[in-house]
Amino acid sequence: MADLIAPHGGLSALVNRTVPAAEIADFTAKAATLPKLTVSDADLSSLYRMADGGLSPLTGPMTREVFDRVLQEEVILSEGGKYAWTIPIAFPVDAEQAKTLKVGETIALVNSKDEIVGTLDLQDVYPWDKVAYNTSVYATPRMDHPGARIALSDPREYLVGGTVRVLPQPKNPSYGDLVLSPTETRALFAAKKFQRVVAFQTRNALHRAHEYALVVGLERLTREGFFTGAVLNPLVGETKSDDVDAVTRMKTYRALIDNKALGQGDTDDELWAKVGRPFSDHVLLIGLDIKMFYAGPKEAVMHAIYRQNFGFTDIIIGRKHADAPYDDKSEIWDGLAAHRKFDELKGTLLIQPVKVGFAAYYAELGRVGLVEEHAPKGWKAVSISGSELREKFRRGELPDPGVMRPETARVLIESMKGS
Repeated sequence: MADLIAPHGGLSALVNRTVPAAEIADFTAKAATLPKLTVSDADLSSLYRMADGGLSPLTGPMTREVFDRVLQEEVILSEGGKYAWTIPIAFPVDAEQAKTLKVGETIALVNSKDEIVGTLDLQDVYPWDKVAYNTSVYATPRMDHPGARIALSDPREYLVGGTVRVLPQPKNPSYGDLVLSPTETRALFAAKKFQRVVAFQTRNALHRAHEYALVVGLERLTREGFFTGAVLNPLVGETKSDDVDAVTRMKTYRALIDNKALGQGDTDDELWAKVGRPFSDHVLLIGLDIKMFYAGPKEAVMHAIYRQNFGFTDIIIGRKHADAPYDDKSEIWDGLAAHRKFDELKGTLLIQPVKVGFAAYYAELGRVGLVEEHAPKGWKAVSISGSELREKFRRGELPDPGVMRPETARVLIESMKGS
């Protein structure tokens, strides 16, 4: 069965910059003789996605020309066309090392443990204007928010661009079985004979309102007559220090999927009876290893680009997608800004957004529903603040099941014992 969707950038095949198994020993020996550049733990995931095609059509970190075009025009040029791209990606280097680098040379890329992970054929070295970068990516001149601090807290002042070759990515011992390459996900979707596949991006343990966005996305496409798969596709790359860690989150997702609890009580039973297959048969769990930028609408577009490369035809874009507020808790973007961003794209993007609004559990309904449908009736949503929820976990108490399922809550309670 053919791929459901082409890779981003007008390519007929995914970019592949991964060193083949038969060449690893020779490649590593040669790389050991080269000058070294350290890639941070956060940027390693971007390097591996350049290698396996998750960031197609990129073949390495961006040169200044490409980087600046993304900041100014929100596109990259590929195969003679303009393609949507909203956050530029290049690798930082400190000023002292930047002075020693020569365009045209090959550099060994090493991780924070000084282990060789790849090589870079250097095409550009250029200053990193962090204020211009933050102002463009976050669409605000203010710098008092988590996204801006990613660049501002980095002491490195220059960027490098070029083409990479990369050793295969090691598997995480806790959840590596659930992190697949774009080639593997495309083969899986073909084997399942899906006609559409919708991704649900998250960096959080799921409330029922979060889950409902996935339910809505899968059911919309199913009602349209497509044999659809829905993938709980959590991001497991670098996140903020106060986000729940990836190992714990993956345990919560496994608990939901393994117990067929996700969406339970909130699905359209009549629809699934008509389809003749249970909702749970259509839901998969696959992790995506790439870092967060906390860039709201522009990151929502990047989340779509990643997923197109992995073979998804659709992505759920929810409320406050990739959102993080200013330090004073005021909003940088309104709750549905990411929805509008997909109507304003400057370049081609094949994957389709499935726009889902605010959702909540309503006692009157006995399930989760969309706020836009039920709030006008005067119904009051069941809710709890994040701080109250964390206190319950620390005390070993399960929250209202209308807010979070016990399968998820028990994992979080266990992780917070003694904290």
